[in-house]
Amino acid sequence: MSGSPMIHPTAIVASSAELGSGVEIGPYAIVEDHVSIGDGTRVDAHAVIKQYTRMGKCNHIHSHALVGGTPQDLKFRGEITWLELGDENTIREFATLHRGTEGAGGITRMGSHNLCMAYTHVAHDCQVGSHIVLSNGATLGGHVTVDDFAIIGGLSAVHQFSHIGTHAFVGGMTGVAQDLPPWMLAAGSRALVHGPNLVGLRRIGASRETIGALKKAFRLIWRSELSRAEALDQLTTEYANIPELMEFVNFVHKSERGLCPAEKNLAKGVDDEAATR
Repeated sequence: MSGSPMIHPTAIVASSAELGSGVEIGPYAIVEDHVSIGDGTRVDAHAVIKQYTRMGKCNHIHSHALVGGTPQDLKFRGEITWLELGDENTIREFATLHRGTEGAGGITRMGSHNLCMAYTHVAHDCQVGSHIVLSNGATLGGHVTVDDFAIIGGLSAVHQFSHIGTHAFVGGMTGVAQDLPPWMLAAGSRALVHGPNLVGLRRIGASRETIGALKKAFRLIWRSELSRAEALDQLTTEYANIPELMEFVNFVHKSERGLCPAEKNLAKGVDDEAATR
């Protein structure tokens, strides 16, 4: 990783681009002006890094990906805005990541250790955390927030201004039009919440108490006759000592688009059984 950048003779790299130690630029790749690429990053053949892009160390940009494209927003008039990536992200073939817009702060951000599979799209002004998986063809509309460790299934689409919470799971071919709280699992043509993301919780070694609290949260928020405020108050009273549950409560309190609904046509006993599997 140490040493001068390695640039293939067929690549086009702007003289003002800042390349860190050990950066590799492959055949026919393009790196435009006002770009900063951190140490050890690899840009494969035919990839394009557009102007006003900053990225950290050891990222891997695969062939034909476009990083730092101009926003697909009719209000955009060529102003200087940015795309920022952290460290050790993998951006696969034909993925597109776009800069921010001036009216929304001017920066699209992505953290570290993310996987954007082929044909994924991160639109203008998105705020994407770390350790996130965007499966093949997944699309984030403008101004979407995705918190750490979320997984977005293949061919899914997240509506503008929606918020996906930490460790949430979106099934394949799902349209997410509202906020999905942390630790929850949603799927369907229009996203319906099916209960906690039990597989994800078990992967991180969540305690039985934590899993039970999140099952209770699902039932109170989506299945009980309590008002949203009453349900949140009860959860706060019962589970204030469980950080995951309190993160869920805070997310729901702050939701601006409202929450994704739960499926309504299942018998209550069947649904409760599914939520405990």
